[in-house]
Amino acid sequence: MSPFFTQPASVPQHPKNKIVYIDYLKVLLTALVIVHHALVTYGAPGGWYYFEKTELTGAVIPMTMAVSVNQSFFMGFFFFLSALFIPASLKRKGSTVFIKDRFFRLGIPLIYYSLFQATIMNFLVYRYAENHDITFLQFLSGYDGWINVGVLWFVLALLLFTLCYIVYTKVAKPDFKDWPLPSLKQVLFFATVLGLITFFTRTVFAVGWVLEPLGFQLGHFPQYIAMFIFGLIAAENQWIQQIDQQHYRRLNTFIFCMIFIGFPVIFSLKIVFGQPLEWFVGGWHIAALLYAFWEQIIGISIMAALLVFGKNKLNTHSNFMNRMSRCAFAVYILHPLVLVVLSLLIKDWAIDPAIKFLIVAPLGVIASFLLGSVVVKIPGVNQVV
Repeated sequence: MSPFFTQPASVPQHPKNKIVYIDYLKVLLTALVIVHHALVTYGAPGGWYYFEKTELTGAVIPMTMAVSVNQSFFMGFFFFLSALFIPASLKRKGSTVFIKDRFFRLGIPLIYYSLFQATIMNFLVYRYAENHDITFLQFLSGYDGWINVGVLWFVLALLLFTLCYIVYTKVAKPDFKDWPLPSLKQVLFFATVLGLITFFTRTVFAVGWVLEPLGFQLGHFPQYIAMFIFGLIAAENQWIQQIDQQHYRRLNTFIFCMIFIGFPVIFSLKIVFGQPLEWFVGGWHIAALLYAFWEQIIGISIMAALLVFGKNKLNTHSNFMNRMSRCAFAVYILHPLVLVVLSLLIKDWAIDPAIKFLIVAPLGVIASFLLGSVVVKIPGVNQVV
């Protein structure tokens, strides 16, 4: 089972009673990942294989807000949704078969990305962005970046989390049943506690600090670990079947206020008091504490709201969404290559990087899904992705 879909190689025909919106939410999250990396390429804070940062304040601020909101939930939500399928699959296959299946479906993409795709992307940037007139073979002769998991840090983390869960079930034999669906107040309380834990974690591992060669930004891992665990609990207690609009009906207004009022208030600390950006991403600073609380509260709220949205609006069979869901894992793997190629193709255009973002982001989403839909039809490859 891949972390992104549960379907066989052919496009599925979902039974009428199947919960299809989980697969469709993964499609939306995958598209958000592509947009997120396009934002980082052209203006938002963060590192990427290739970037041209705009200096227009009117573009930098909304780009920064967009990636901050995105980062608050999208990868944590991936861990939650992925964990939903683990308990049932583990019980059905048994530990040995399940672990072999995980290493096959997650390990092969890790090896491919690190040895091949990352190497090709680094060469393209070195050759065409940094203007070094060398061949690919010449580049390889001095290349030392073979261990480069890139965006597949998520796949590696998911594999490690899953192995830890299997060991835990053998040692402790946990019973996650009889956990009631959290109320809105409980969700917000959990987010607040998680914000405090995140703050303390970032006093040691600030956002942006990466554990190499694994690619883990440990400053975000409290949420990832928590959401993986809650995904397991949700699966055991069928929270997905129970959730409805009544549980979290006030979240939309709350999220709107947290984005368009809460974020500007926190960001104003940087402008009014001249606090450096480093104070927001880690250390014993009020700015870091406020940002950690804001990030976790809005992130957990968005996840809950998306579950309600998915169940109400997306839980209907769609051939188009089924096809997109089928190739979502391939898209996640391949989208960095697509973005790098698109960015390099228009790097010499004499327009502001913010305008380039408006071109590359939608083209990146479309091209990545088109490429992914082709790749999943390749014999052998379609058994992995």
